[in-house]
Amino acid sequence: MSEEGQSLLRKGEQSIQAAELLLQQGFTSFAASRAYYAMFYAAEALLLSKGLSFSRHSAVIAAFGEHFAKTRLLPPKLHRYLIQGFEERQVGDYGTEVEISSRAAELAIQPARKFLAVATDYLREGVP
Repeated sequence: MSEEGQSLLRKGEQSIQAAELLLQQGFTSFAASRAYYAMFYAAEALLLSKGLSFSRHSAVIAAFGEHFAKTRLLPPKLHRYLIQGFEERQVGDYGTEVEISSRAAELAIQPARKFLAVATDYLREGVP
C-alpha cells in the first residue's frame, strides 16, 4: 500500500475517533459527518490502489461502486453505506432545519467502522 493510501486510512481512523467524541459531546450532526468522512477516506485509499483519484465526492462514490461493489471485490452493502453516509453528511453539514438524532449518529458510526475495517484488511492483504 502506498504512503498516501496509509495516510488516508489513518485519516479514516481519526475520523471515526472524532465521530465518537463528537457524539459523546452531543454534536450529533458533526458526528455523522465525520463518520461519512471515515468511509470517504477509505474509499479514496481503495481507489488509489487501482491508480484512480477523483476530486468530487460523487465521483469517489460512483467509482467505488463501479470498481469494488459491482465487481464484488468488496461487499456491495459497503457502497450503500457510503451513499447513505454522504446523504447524512449533507444534512449534518448543510442542513439548518433538521438535526441528526443521537441514535442516527450512532447508526452512522457503526457502518463507517465496518467500511474502514474491510478497506484496511483489503489493502493490507496487498490485493491488487
